[in-house]
Amino acid sequence: MPRTLTKKQVILEYCRTKGLERIGLEEIHALENELRARLGSRTSASYIAGVLREAGKEVEYRDRFAEPPMEEPYASRLRSLLQFHDFASAEASLRKLDEAYREYREASDRIGAGLVRSLLQKGKLRASSMAANPRVGPDKRAEKAEIATWFRIWLETPDLFFDWLELRKASDQFQELLGRVGEIPDGGSRPEGANDE
Repeated sequence: MPRTLTKKQVILEYCRTKGLERIGLEEIHALENELRARLGSRTSASYIAGVLREAGKEVEYRDRFAEPPMEEPYASRLRSLLQFHDFASAEASLRKLDEAYREYREASDRIGAGLVRSLLQKGKLRASSMAANPRVGPDKRAEKAEIATWFRIWLETPDLFFDWLELRKASDQFQELLGRVGEIPDGGSRPEGANDE
């Protein structure tokens, strides 16, 4: 049985084969077609751009869902911090991003603080988009809508967010939602039927 390549491997192999170092919209579209032909799945342009940036390629592509381009030392600290597979990963992600934001703000580093805010704005957009997607199951849409609200509240009031979150998690409405999406109150989740963002 032949080994199946991952999306990331197909993207990097394609770039290596074509000798691509700078990637624009035309190359992104070619990669979307390559992934569809080889793996039979659709892949977002923002995912492709993210993989290529992570691999050190110069990517001339931006959209509202893609993470902002980051140079060092920010890339090492912030890359991959935005996660929202479920409530537990969203909360852990918010705590890490909040910690970075406070350190940047304390050091008067407007670039770092701005990048954290930009990441959370992208997270809010992506979670909202998933919450509105009719192809996503209703419980997962409700979960993503809740997470989008968390990101929005943090962006509006970062200094009060974690107090608000504790009150929110204790509310009857949240507890009902938690029961519907199948998460265990200690932050874990049941493995069956789990969907990532």
